Amino acid sequence: MAEGGASATGVGTTIRVGLLGCGNVGAALVGLVDERRDAIAARTGVVLEVTRVAVRSLTRDRGVKLPEGVLTRDAAAVVADPDVDVVVEVIGGIEPARELILAALAGGKPVITANKELMANHGAELAASADEGGVDLLFEASVAGGIPIVRPLRESLAGEDVTRVMGIVNGTTNFILTRMTEDGAGYAEALAEAQSLGYAERDPTADVEGYDAGAKAAIIASLAFGVRVVAGDVYHEGISDITAADIASASRLGHVIKLLAVCERIDGDDGPEVAVRVHPAMVPRQHPLAGVRDSFNAVFVEGRAVGDLMFYGRGAGGDPTASAVLGDLVDAAVNVRKGAHATIGMGVRARIRPVDEQCSPFYVSLDVEDRPGVLRALAEVFERNDVSIRSLEQEGIGAEARILLITHVAREADLQATVADLRGLPVVHRVGSVVRVVASGDED
Repeated sequence: MAEGGASATGVGTTIRVGLLGCGNVGAALVGLVDERRDAIAARTGVVLEVTRVAVRSLTRDRGVKLPEGVLTRDAAAVVADPDVDVVVEVIGGIEPARELILAALAGGKPVITANKELMANHGAELAASADEGGVDLLFEASVAGGIPIVRPLRESLAGEDVTRVMGIVNGTTNFILTRMTEDGAGYAEALAEAQSLGYAERDPTADVEGYDAGAKAAIIASLAFGVRVVAGDVYHEGISDITAADIASASRLGHVIKLLAVCERIDGDDGPEVAVRVHPAMVPRQHPLAGVRDSFNAVFVEGRAVGDLMFYGRGAGGDPTASAVLGDLVDAAVNVRKGAHATIGMGVRARIRPVDEQCSPFYVSLDVEDRPGVLRALAEVFERNDVSIRSLEQEGIGAEARILLITHVAREADLQATVADLRGLPVVHRVGSVVRVVASGDED
């Protein structure tokens, strides 16, 4: 660590940064460090200096100016460089990011990462290595871009009995659903618009099928409940089967459809269990998450003492994500100066409740015969499978007859058994959409 790095605000401790990756987030970070250097030094006594940057191409224009010799294609050399005090990883993916981060931690260097895939699958391994090396591993930007949710869960709410965390953590799907809701666009049309605006990749599978949100949900659950949850523990469904008719029906029933990550702690017969899932859900229009539009994200935290909290903002993009990375970088730099670090404590492996045992209300649409006795036949199926109907209405008549209903809280396995039986009823032409519903305040 170099001492005496000068700034416009005086002399402070210079913390030299090795940056792995200089794409949208990395380049934005370099710009923010230059812009905020003096203000950070005045507030913290540390002067941040980006001294090495590992990239794939040395000739690509990144929109930022770096001194001669800073760029290199050798990421391992950046990690091993004795003139690098802190490592920032924004290259993404599992390897070589994992090996590079482990090498940095083993070398006594704090690491800041925005890598949700890595943290969702290998977070416990990396956290253990950081604790063993007595250095920081910080990852605020891995969950919700610029929204600060990792630090509140890890620090501010460490003593809180958090019971549920539920949120919109993927801006691409939220943009698509917003266009379908507000403009009447079909799924394919809304997806094409998201791709044209750069919100969705050419291959949007990770976003629209829930994999991206699932990785974030694993990280959130681990922090919220103090246990270890990995991406493979998360049940996920995407939005590709949501239709304009589903959006319209939700609106008629006073709801909007959002792709939600839901993390719950449940008291089971053999001790606490964790339920983690990602799926489209009908959200009551009065719920705070219902008003989250376009590519914005929001995370709703429920605790026994603190009540309800919501964190809202831009969940993606170079500048918001770089802002979260910079916050972690400042924190790590201050700890380097003090010779301190913060432990993560990922906890023991979580007991995961199978999705069949998880519970929620459900919305079900049915194309049915329009004649006497149909409602009685439907009610018998629901009663036989121990699923109670909360509300029911018919739209259309004759060949266009459709039943829209919402259940009370029901067990997933019971609802699926109900759907299977409904498909066997002669009076049911087709079981349409089955969408989970966010429970209202009077539902348990």
